Amino acid sequence: MSAEIDLRAAARPEPDSLLVQIADYVCDYEIESDEAWKTAHYCLKDSLACSLLALRFPECVKLLGPVVPGAHLAGGARVPGTHFELDPVQAAFNIGVLVRYLDFNDTWLAAEWGHPSDNLGAILAVADYVSRTEISEGREPLSVRDVLEAMIKAHEIQGVLALKNSFNRVGLDHVLLVRVASTAVVTRMLGGSRDDVINALSQAWIDGGALRTYRHAPNAGPRKSWAAGDACRRAVQLALLTLKGEIGYPSALTAKGWGFQDVLFKGQPVVLERELGSYVMENILFKIAFPAEFHAQTAVECALQLHAEVRDRLEDIERIELETQEAGVRIIDKTGPLNNYADRDHCLQYMVAIPMIFGKLTAESYTDAVASDPRIDALRDKMVVKENPQFTADYFDSDKRAIGNAIQVHFTDGSSTEQVSIDYPVGHRRRRDEGIPLLEDKFARAVEGQLDARQAQAIQQAMAQYDAAQGMDVHEFSALWSLI
Repeated sequence: MSAEIDLRAAARPEPDSLLVQIADYVCDYEIESDEAWKTAHYCLKDSLACSLLALRFPECVKLLGPVVPGAHLAGGARVPGTHFELDPVQAAFNIGVLVRYLDFNDTWLAAEWGHPSDNLGAILAVADYVSRTEISEGREPLSVRDVLEAMIKAHEIQGVLALKNSFNRVGLDHVLLVRVASTAVVTRMLGGSRDDVINALSQAWIDGGALRTYRHAPNAGPRKSWAAGDACRRAVQLALLTLKGEIGYPSALTAKGWGFQDVLFKGQPVVLERELGSYVMENILFKIAFPAEFHAQTAVECALQLHAEVRDRLEDIERIELETQEAGVRIIDKTGPLNNYADRDHCLQYMVAIPMIFGKLTAESYTDAVASDPRIDALRDKMVVKENPQFTADYFDSDKRAIGNAIQVHFTDGSSTEQVSIDYPVGHRRRRDEGIPLLEDKFARAVEGQLDARQAQAIQQAMAQYDAAQGMDVHEFSALWSLI
């Protein structure tokens, strides 16, 4: 058969196997991992903490609310920490923006990178909307356990797709996986059948992917802080369109010449490296200590260890040697002027200079006021970044998933510090016992810092224990976070 005839063949094929695998998982898989359920509870707390912390920044707040002034929806989905009640599509954007804005929510690193808790924007918006609708019509609402289940499954879809498929290598941004994962789970939450999930998923892949332009020099900018919210918004929209009867496109991935794989993935197949289960939630990386791009987390820890030794000798530094993984070199090794907040929180050298000078790294560290300190760029100019092959190997090792960095400072008198090297950041599964108390502290500081004492206390009591939290009805849970 000729290529021309093949391309023109009108017979509708069976759905791509990847669409079927994801739909079967979303519709039928029973989550039995106690670790996954309890980690999802921590993930929910961490993500909502990030949302409240983001409300302190006017550049984030200006993105929130309805598309046009006054377009509220009484009885719609509520946006944590605000007065907004919105349709679920726009609420998904709002919540997604809040979770992601400070680059402080969870992370997954493999061939592709990403932040699986980005999906909470779509999940929580739909859960609240569905629950309030069900209550108004005399039916049972969803529970927080339903939210946790959707989170585990969205984490798994996004994370397992990231294991083997490097979308960044073809210039596509990882938020396409947020759109795919969110579309699958919210279609089901809205009452969709297996066929509905397949159809909606096909639409999500046909949307293609955003370019990574806004994440890299010389164009790094704040779109990276709302791109995941945009993906959540689109996911909910595609789910709702599908449930109105919009058809799907069964070979959205594999269609010869016109499918995602041929058009955007250089003809490579998009594959699942392992069966879908609860692996990703169990192994998720929490950003607990620093709002910083995750490949730099251990570098920041190293820099903090060196702070006391170098803070009074900054002018005597000759060079600073940084060793990182290949991904770190490719994404955040950045020289020259840094133009804005988004430029700085994706610059390895900046994220190392700040704790060396000040002994801390916070969201405020990336502001223009802090960046104007001339010592920062003076230190950046003395930094030499190179790949450590062992860090790269351990990064891809499925039994390790390390994110190593090492720093050594050399002075003009010929002396030097010891090389400080850290393989696993505090948010890693291997450091859970150390990390969870810090996560709880992050949650408490966020709630108490943004909400009044009575509301903060009610939230902390409701979220304190997994068993009680997961049994709450979603509409009551969302009310705790609302300023209405």
